[in-house]
Amino acid sequence: MSRSAFAFFVAVVASATRLAQVPPSQTPTGGPRPLWTVSTGLAQPESAHYFLGTVFVSNINGQTLAKDGNGYITRIADGGKVIGNPWVKGLNAPKGIRGSGTTLWVADIDEVVSIDVREARITAHIPVAGSSFLNDLAIAPDGTIYVSHSNEPRIYMVKDGKSSVFVEGSVRDGVPNGLLVDAGRLILGTIGQAPTGGKLLAFDLQTKQRTQLTTENVGGIDGIEPAEKGAYFVTDVIGRRLLHVASNGKVTTLSTFDQACADIGVRPKMEQLVQAGIVFIPFLSASSVAAYDLYPLIRAAR
Repeated sequence: MSRSAFAFFVAVVASATRLAQVPPSQTPTGGPRPLWTVSTGLAQPESAHYFLGTVFVSNINGQTLAKDGNGYITRIADGGKVIGNPWVKGLNAPKGIRGSGTTLWVADIDEVVSIDVREARITAHIPVAGSSFLNDLAIAPDGTIYVSHSNEPRIYMVKDGKSSVFVEGSVRDGVPNGLLVDAGRLILGTIGQAPTGGKLLAFDLQTKQRTQLTTENVGGIDGIEPAEKGAYFVTDVIGRRLLHVASNGKVTTLSTFDQACADIGVRPKMEQLVQAGIVFIPFLSASSVAAYDLYPLIRAAR
């Protein structure tokens, strides 16, 4: 990534921070109020992930790239009840998180960290050689971990405790950010400059072939979660929007917020990937996480 592109990303983060001066209602414009909001014990929450029946939230709690040991994970039960405050500490500036088995994986600047959920403790630090700004994280069915890198147009992979580069160079059209493994593909969202914004891309996990999933403006993509088959829920951190990207590339704005929304988590209805469920949205600048029922948002957007 060029210096100008990285400077743009830093400007986006700074802009989101300034938005913290706005009263953090987290009420979507013209939409329903949240089912619950947690604002106690959170400090710059960057990613929310629904896993093992609860929501795990990464907290930067400091500078975006500072190795200060201030970062931590918060765990939130149904109804917005915080379990442990913090649940696990000792990280630096944690961002993307995903779960597999009974392990929670976290992207933390230049390493991937594993946490045993049963024991609530860090079990491993896996250095990612050449990295300096790991952002989002996704996990394939075979256990391979993919991590976006927001300092260079690169995506890393971690397997059997060792890191390597999955793709680079072809990761263009903005700053690499949101990731999701879906149906044999790695879905990538980038943050790009106006007027075109970022891109929603897919890379075949075997061939690494690159496909653009929509030509519509998606703003600056932070979080990506599965909707119905071939479709995705996406957060636009620049436009403060929750989006739905259909399998045909059509983009629909489900909600617009008064704060920048970061890396979302989704609890599908009945634990199946359908168009309804609960979305958990971290508002980094407001240091809060709110839960919304997706069905009314989708119905209103039709």
